Amino acid sequence: MTDVLPTAGLAAVPERPRVPTFAVISGEQVQRALSGREQHLVPLVEAAYRLHDAGDTVNPPSYFLRFPDRPTARIIALPASLGGPAPVDGLKWISSFPQNVGAGLPRASAVLILNDHDTGYPFACLESSIISATRTAASAALAADRLSRGRQRPTRVGYFGTGLIARYIHTFLTGTGWAFEAVGVHDVSADSARGFCGYLRQADATAAVTVHDSAEDLVRSSDLVVFATVAGRPHVTDPAWFGHNPLVLHVSLRDLAPEVLLGAANFVDDVEHCLKADTSPHLVEQLTGNRDFLNGTLSDVIAGRAAPPADRPVVFSPFGLGVLDLAVGKYVYDEVSRAGNLRLIDDFFHELRRYG
Repeated sequence: MTDVLPTAGLAAVPERPRVPTFAVISGEQVQRALSGREQHLVPLVEAAYRLHDAGDTVNPPSYFLRFPDRPTARIIALPASLGGPAPVDGLKWISSFPQNVGAGLPRASAVLILNDHDTGYPFACLESSIISATRTAASAALAADRLSRGRQRPTRVGYFGTGLIARYIHTFLTGTGWAFEAVGVHDVSADSARGFCGYLRQADATAAVTVHDSAEDLVRSSDLVVFATVAGRPHVTDPAWFGHNPLVLHVSLRDLAPEVLLGAANFVDDVEHCLKADTSPHLVEQLTGNRDFLNGTLSDVIAGRAAPPADRPVVFSPFGLGVLDLAVGKYVYDEVSRAGNLRLIDDFFHELRRYG
């Protein structure tokens, strides 16, 4: 029988999407791709913030997996989708087990899964503790720069908590042009403080390094204060410590009592994300019943919609956005791929025919 339908009327058979390859990228490869790239990575993170501000991201609430038998531990899932010229979806799965530190292991470990924008297939699994530390440090360096404009630029930095995150933040600050006359250090662990001082003297030989036995002395002697602890509840309660109006990078989110934040200008990375899980800003909201204490987001400052005052302490409390991990993770993937060093897993996807 002759087909009476003209050829032009036949629906085209859609081309079958290509199944992506699947690569595993080790921590060594991640570090090699990111090392010394601070001046490139901070603008990369800023671009991700701009996309988020423009609504070209999906960044749902993080999911906390907690354990009744291990109350200090948690594993967090951060799903996200990043738009822009090179869109990518994915998930960071990051654990925080503070007791690891006593056993000589880092507190945090993580993997990042990248998913293809068109097919949804995962195409890479990356070691992500380094990616997470990098995006945190790049965000902190960006905030330090943006929030210090219109104020006297800090020359004395103090680190409250001296682990991996503090080290990365200092690396990103000095790698993006910050020069400090003095570096202060405070940690409840003398060994951690000593180890961090060794790093500082190698990385920033011109700055005078001082270990402060007193947290109050550290804060009062610093015009840029970095909180990078594992604190689960506020332990810094006296607003008078901040009477000299420092810039505070409240990276660990739960160090400052509501009274301290109520006496400061407060900026966050994302309002809905940050005001949850009993962070210090969340505690302020619970205490006051409103969000009037917030001056805006970092994106508001970048876009010129908000400006930090010079006559109050300025506190930046970033919850951490999954889209930043995607931006840095995709950068790593592209760098490793460009170098021809992707470790592909052959036949990772096997059942590709619907009916066998």
